[in-house]
Amino acid sequence: MNAARALALAVVVLLASSLLVGLATDRASSEQPTPEGDATTPSNYTLIGVQAVGWFGNDNGYAAVVAQNGSLVWRWSVPNARVFDTEQLQNGNILASVAVVVPNAECPERYQERDGPANCVHNRVVEIDYDTKDVVWEYDWYDAFPNHHEVHDADRLPNGETAIADMGNDRAFTVNEAGEITWEWNASDHIARGTPWFEQHVPDDKADEFASDGPESDWTHLNDIDQLSNGNFLLSVRNYDVVLEVTRENEIVETYGEPDDHAIMSEQHNPNVLAGPGTMLVADSENDRIVELDRETEEIIWQYERVPASSDVDRRSLQWPRDADRLPGGNTLITDSRRYRVLEVRPDGSVAWSFNSQTALGEKAIIYEADRIRLNDGYLPEEPGGVRSGDGLQSQTEGPLAGAYATADSWLAFVLPAWMGPLSVLIALGDALAALLLARELRGG
Repeated sequence: MNAARALALAVVVLLASSLLVGLATDRASSEQPTPEGDATTPSNYTLIGVQAVGWFGNDNGYAAVVAQNGSLVWRWSVPNARVFDTEQLQNGNILASVAVVVPNAECPERYQERDGPANCVHNRVVEIDYDTKDVVWEYDWYDAFPNHHEVHDADRLPNGETAIADMGNDRAFTVNEAGEITWEWNASDHIARGTPWFEQHVPDDKADEFASDGPESDWTHLNDIDQLSNGNFLLSVRNYDVVLEVTRENEIVETYGEPDDHAIMSEQHNPNVLAGPGTMLVADSENDRIVELDRETEEIIWQYERVPASSDVDRRSLQWPRDADRLPGGNTLITDSRRYRVLEVRPDGSVAWSFNSQTALGEKAIIYEADRIRLNDGYLPEEPGGVRSGDGLQSQTEGPLAGAYATADSWLAFVLPAWMGPLSVLIALGDALAALLLARELRGG
């Protein structure tokens, strides 16, 4: 046995083990719910829609209300479901977009005798009585299979109708209380190959990429609908990297972004026009950032990619954020889906409040969106008016290397303990290798 070599290997094992313990302790103690924040008060709560827990294909989503201390004060779910958009209505009830995965044997007849998927999806837009948790209103339909056919968004309009984004059928529509369709917009009529919009906006060499592959393909991934103050609708067409403004007469009057131009946005979620400044806040998901756009020039006037060092938050980079709301106090509420968390950030970028489902609940909840709400002391609209523009807010950006590390970290988090990341994996592998070499050395070669 070489004593010097054995000693060196033992030192490596001890140092690596100490580093792992330090990383575990540091991450376990970080990102607890912030008990106080400059724009949050005990009367403010956060409504979240959880797509799934543990993995995207797990059908165990729910809607919940989170108190300021990180505890759940309300929870609603149905079996075998994924929950996406949730919003508090003015009457205090909760409107939720829910996709229930159903075995083929229980699906409509057209889906029962087919090859391929073993399940269809029962899309439900439900109004839930907050106190009793009973469904008091519902609009529903079935679609071919769950993935990319789930209803992602529904909004209650001032006239009492409900606007719905139907991803599986590449359409947006409104229904009245009786469930009658009062308006409908179909992507196949307006942005498909052969339409003037397609010819104008889709590059010639990308035409095949953006053309429909059939009625059940994930063609547009239309994932959001909002009604603007002028009565038009804002539609998020994720797979085209664009947001459209559409009139009640189905005319496209504005296009934000361009197909395949990822400098503006890439596979975005939940765009909303800020009342007052008129800018558009977007969860630029595939670019792992939140952006605020000048709607006239499409210039990015504010962006947020990572938490600054001044805040004691672990895993600083955003990973696949899917919602952002500007709050009346000037802070921004961000849903960071692959980090299982919600962040409320101040104008300087620092964190005023955070909720991480891993530390607060001991689960990896893939949160789709979050809204700040109030209970028993007034009503805060999902998109409140009178908020400030991002012009003057401090942007927080990072380089491509840090972004690549963060992406690897977020995917590893699905299978590793909360305290482990890419660095921990490398240290653990080095530790294991050193331990094996040490054992071999102690055995005499």
